[in-house]
Amino acid sequence: MGYFLRWIFAFLLLAFTFNPTDFNYVRWTANNYASELPVTVLMGLLLTIGYIIYLRATLRSIGGFGMFLILAVLAALLWVLYDWGILTLANRSLNTWLGIFALSCVLGIGLSWSLVRRQLSGQADVDDVED
Repeated sequence: MGYFLRWIFAFLLLAFTFNPTDFNYVRWTANNYASELPVTVLMGLLLTIGYIIYLRATLRSIGGFGMFLILAVLAALLWVLYDWGILTLANRSLNTWLGIFALSCVLGIGLSWSLVRRQLSGQADVDDVED
């Protein structure tokens, strides 16, 4: 359940920042920047903190190459679904949601990777050892 929650929070972080609906930080800021500057700055800082937590953990656990590999696997999966006629890429909103899903998978796997590796190998990371 912990892995699923990490992915859900990554998905929500990305979706709150931008999505194809009108309910996201980017569009809300564009429409309300002048009248709601303090709230805009506060929400921007909270989103930035979320990105720092996720990106730092992801880069430390799987690195840039690991992020690339996860995105490549997801892109290949989408390619297979498109090739088989299951997925159409004509809908721009769907494409945006697929991008958010793919990036949230990278961040969710990156945040959970140390736990997965410890369960598979039985070895703890140096950062995980308590004094």
